[in-house]
Amino acid sequence: MNGGVNGGMAPSVDPIAAEDVLLFVNAAITATGQREFRADAAAQRLSLDFLHAYMLGNYRDLYAGVLALDINDHNAALIVRGLLESAGEATADQRRGEGRLIAGRLALLPPQRVYRLFGALRRSGVNNRRTRALLRDWLAARPDPALDAVKYRNGLKQALRHAHLAPADDELGAFLFAPHSRARYETPILEAWRRAHYEQAALYELPYTVAEGFAARHGIPRAVFLERIAPRLTRQETLRLQASARQHGPESARAVTADLSRMPLTRLAGYVLSVPAEERAARREELTGALRAAAGRTAARHRGTWGRVTAVLDDSFSSYGSGVKRRRPLAVALACHYLLEALAGHYTGLWTSGRDDALLAHPVGPTPLGERILDGLETAPERLVIVSDGWDNSPPGLAGEVLRVWRTRLDPARRTGVVHLNPVYDAEDFDVCRLSARVPTAGIRDAEDLPALVEIAQFAEGRTGLADLTAYLDTRAAWLTAAAGRRAERNPR
Repeated sequence: MNGGVNGGMAPSVDPIAAEDVLLFVNAAITATGQREFRADAAAQRLSLDFLHAYMLGNYRDLYAGVLALDINDHNAALIVRGLLESAGEATADQRRGEGRLIAGRLALLPPQRVYRLFGALRRSGVNNRRTRALLRDWLAARPDPALDAVKYRNGLKQALRHAHLAPADDELGAFLFAPHSRARYETPILEAWRRAHYEQAALYELPYTVAEGFAARHGIPRAVFLERIAPRLTRQETLRLQASARQHGPESARAVTADLSRMPLTRLAGYVLSVPAEERAARREELTGALRAAAGRTAARHRGTWGRVTAVLDDSFSSYGSGVKRRRPLAVALACHYLLEALAGHYTGLWTSGRDDALLAHPVGPTPLGERILDGLETAPERLVIVSDGWDNSPPGLAGEVLRVWRTRLDPARRTGVVHLNPVYDAEDFDVCRLSARVPTAGIRDAEDLPALVEIAQFAEGRTGLADLTAYLDTRAAWLTAAAGRRAERNPR
């Protein structure tokens, strides 16, 4: 591994390193420090904190390289924070490589998460030159500083103070540090914020999260507010508000309607599952068409190229998730169902409940994975994909025994590729729950990552070593850096 993901990794022959990295990648994809079906938030955070400390202390270069993978935003922010807080322990070459990876990842993170990250660094007293340079460059690439000033005012103000930076212009500086000092602002969104203090119409020119506070201050009825603010809603805000909009009458419901044609696959699956079963059945053509269209966009050029594919999909009661991650495991399974249908030349989908109507999926019953895997293998697939939290309990352990016999006696030549994708982090074992040591398991957060995760699973299967894994991280790091450069060119300031 000459060079490594950061340009500073020393050669390594430790066979445990690849296993450790893959274990951490599974956690970084699935764990968010929130409550899961079988573990509370405190256990999740404690387990995740240990993994981050272990990786940072033992495999710093690989730890940084994970930023280039499709991990979730929570863990990406934790990695950035860990690298910046321990900058004194890195070599000059490591700091340069880490800087490129961090800059590329910051460009992908939602702005509110970046502002929270820099707030955490400020509270930790991290204010080295590299941290200030990263913040400066990230702020310089923001496409609309005035929007950030209105929507993330405290975060932007604290970031500027922390990095000893001046605002983009005098007007923005006045708005951030003395907002009521001017009788009028030339920038429209800043002026709308000023007017919204006394003029109700002005608040509808503001982002939803800002306008909501002004609406409450003016005593505007919720139904009226939702109808008038609807054109300003982001896609995610529209999704989040649809259920509450229905409670305020048909006018509000019609105003707050998500555009299904633009929705990402996993998010769309989550929306579909939030719709009552009767409504799903009535809107079957619309919802199924939207899911298949989203799956087709995700599959892109790989559509129909995967041959015979069978999926075993978990819709047991544990697929409900938790109150903070409601139906998330089931949404991932539903999205994978439609994506695999698009990728396959011939597709069979088998749900653990035995139902055959994916659109009406809901969490119910035990998890007879062993029986469904047997059914799936009988279809003679080229690929068998299992999407489940791995808690095989009907009867316990049958899935692992089926896979063991299949691999050792019936298909030792591996004519059928088998991979287990798990959307749930197991805090007790510091990993996602596995079905069998003979079948690779990868954590999955979004179905959109499925093709890449199947590729990563080859490393977990033991066919490739640490050098190959590092080369893969190098390739992803180069892509991340190039993508960040293209975004900077599109948003010059």
